[in-house]
Amino acid sequence: MIDRPACYPKPPAVLSAGGDRAPLLDILTSPVPSGVFDSPVDGRHVLCLHLGQPVPVSYRMDGHERQGVRLHGQFCVVPAGASTRWIVSQPARSLLLRLTPSLLPATADAMGIGSQDADLAPSIHVRDPQIERIGWMMQAEDHDAYPGGRLFADSLASALAARLLALQSRKRVADGKPARALPAWRLRRVLEYIEAHLDEELSLAELATVAGFSLSHFKPLFKQAVGMPVHGFVLERRVERARSLLLQGEKSMSEIALETGFSHASHMARCMRRVLGLSPSQVAN
Repeated sequence: MIDRPACYPKPPAVLSAGGDRAPLLDILTSPVPSGVFDSPVDGRHVLCLHLGQPVPVSYRMDGHERQGVRLHGQFCVVPAGASTRWIVSQPARSLLLRLTPSLLPATADAMGIGSQDADLAPSIHVRDPQIERIGWMMQAEDHDAYPGGRLFADSLASALAARLLALQSRKRVADGKPARALPAWRLRRVLEYIEAHLDEELSLAELATVAGFSLSHFKPLFKQAVGMPVHGFVLERRVERARSLLLQGEKSMSEIALETGFSHASHMARCMRRVLGLSPSQVAN
């Protein structure tokens, strides 16, 4: 098995403990250039979690060209030995989770599911809170030089494998059920509107009008496309922008709160703790 492409740095020593055996799961933050970009061919399964602002992209997978919008926290799955070609409208960043393939069959057997689900299928623009949490925990571990050690990282690897298999099994059951979709260009229009008006009091009716749908149709279509309700998405975007401004350190918390659509600094702090698990002062430091 290929350990890792040459463009990837070596995993931390704490994860490589135990001879030459590759870690079950490792992580790195990778820039994604604008223009045409082929994901590196890797001997391990790779999950690419998008970081930051929404980015319109097109991509080629299984010989088909598709368009979509990469949203913060969404991920794509590139199975071991495969690659996906992206055409990215602007530079972006991804959090890459690399999972050893041999963990999937063992996990599938432990879960009592069919062997056909042990082969990880490619997926694009998936949203799942559990996988996001695993990604953020691995990111925090990496940032703090792995205080939990190899054991904690291996536990996260097992949890990630189990969740991927559960999602894949559920998807196979749901395949074949037709569902109305929010067109990519309408979704992009709504996302751009949200980004431009984060400091304002947004309403569902207003966003439905931007999308060109009735309120009753817009709510489920947006959730289907993004993986969360409209209010949850707007809250996450406000928190992410506030986090970015706090890291810049150029404005007061009250100023940042007003610029990101929160009623006051305490409101911003409550929302940041709910979404990030951190206070504004912890983010700024």
